[in-house]
Amino acid sequence: MEPSRPSDHYDSRPPSTSVAQPALGVRGWMRFAWRQLTSMRTALLLLLMLSVAAIPGSLVPQRSADPNGVVQFERSNPEAFAILDALQVFDTYTSVWFSAIYLLLFISLIGCIIPRARHHWRALRSRPPGTPGRLSRMVGFTERVAPRSTVETELESAHALLRRQRYRVERYGDSLSAERGYWRETGNLVFHAALVGVLATVGFAGGFGYNGQRVIVEGQAFTNQLTSFDSFSPGRFFDESSLDPYSIRLEEFVPEYQPDPTTGFPQALDFTAYVTVVEDGETDSRQIKVNEPIDIDGATAYLLGNGFAPWITVYAPDGSPVFSQPVPFLPQDSNLTSLGIVKVPDGLDQQLGMRGFFYPSAVQLESGALSSVYPEPDRPVLTFNAYVGDLGLNEGVPRNVYALNTDGLTQITGGDTDAPPIVLGLGQTAELPDELGSVEFTSLPRFASIEVHHDPTQVGVLVSTILVVLGLLVSLFVPRRRLWVVATADGDAVRLQYAGLARGEDPQLERAVAEFAHAHGGESGVARRDRRGGGAGRS
Repeated sequence: MEPSRPSDHYDSRPPSTSVAQPALGVRGWMRFAWRQLTSMRTALLLLLMLSVAAIPGSLVPQRSADPNGVVQFERSNPEAFAILDALQVFDTYTSVWFSAIYLLLFISLIGCIIPRARHHWRALRSRPPGTPGRLSRMVGFTERVAPRSTVETELESAHALLRRQRYRVERYGDSLSAERGYWRETGNLVFHAALVGVLATVGFAGGFGYNGQRVIVEGQAFTNQLTSFDSFSPGRFFDESSLDPYSIRLEEFVPEYQPDPTTGFPQALDFTAYVTVVEDGETDSRQIKVNEPIDIDGATAYLLGNGFAPWITVYAPDGSPVFSQPVPFLPQDSNLTSLGIVKVPDGLDQQLGMRGFFYPSAVQLESGALSSVYPEPDRPVLTFNAYVGDLGLNEGVPRNVYALNTDGLTQITGGDTDAPPIVLGLGQTAELPDELGSVEFTSLPRFASIEVHHDPTQVGVLVSTILVVLGLLVSLFVPRRRLWVVATADGDAVRLQYAGLARGEDPQLERAVAEFAHAHGGESGVARRDRRGGGAGRS
């Protein structure tokens, strides 16, 4: 019969089914959240999320880089545009959700780096760890007998050999403890610090950049000032005074086409914009191609597009010109069938608006409609539908020069009117109805669309990227090793023991220990591998 136990004995109470944990409190939860945020697992997850979040920026046009593309997307997909715009998809890289991931990743990486850098600094200043008591449990355990030698002699030679192999060496009694491979952790820290450098450079220095687009007609010049751009997207820290003074004049635009041998359709080979750049009082002739931009005062000028800008002249009934300038027509297909808008607010009895199509090589289809069969101006033809009324240009509200709002306007040619559309060949003139005036197709210059891009992040991102690659290579290929040598006197001989330990994966460690033992002993000693050696020891 078992003796009775005290009533407060732990066996007298039924086992508890729940574990009582202390309350964390506000500080505890904040500490827990901080540790989770600054863990490497969270940093990798945020980096993956940032990559996924950047995908919409490559699928739909962005307001910062392609505002005209955003307008065209809205016209083509008005319902989808409303949803995507509410989600800030057209401003992906400045959206709330992308910025949140970006900032969290930035904080996470910094939170990872600082404590690891502090720990690594202490490790660099500390002594190699002491020699284990049982080397036989370590990796690559090897014994060797050195006849007619002393402990001091063997340890001194081992110390010199270890130093030549770039080990940090410390003596503990009759043993040596050596360690190397700190470059591995250094490379790891450089890798993560360089990632922070990329994020900081793009996030901060990118705020001083800008993108600007300008359509330049042959014979005209563009001056690098804010009011000269057709569209402009500045960074958050942009200052107008940072624009460097220079000008670009388009002398000639030359495209190259050849018929496709299989389809017969024209195929573009090359586009070249011959420009004259005036910079710092010096004039320089240059060429801009599709994949060959030019650099001007820290900015880069790209060739985005091209087309025709028919010179349109509108005359009043008395024959005086009231409008005379080239009008860029936007290409609608590969044969450069183009759409253009002409607005004449003054000089006539009524304001005049015309929506026109330009056909570089016009042919008439069986339906009577015109079509262009080649992108070069073999048979250039202009057609216009004309409207009169209030164009809304005097209301102080900016208007799109490539769109004509016909609400409230009266159509006077084409469509359901009694007057046919205006059809003009190069150099021809047509009268407007009701003796309003006349229109002339005066000449046919070309235009080129130029984007000026200033990105101050390029140097910083390049340096950071190089450091990322170098740090990654060092952290992958530099092993972190510890190696020990123990010398024990055995009569007039010395018994030597060698072993190693890896900090991480190091499949070459056992071989490295054997090679060191062989290099230390040469051929004079008798070496053998202990059968208990080769294990994966622990420090």
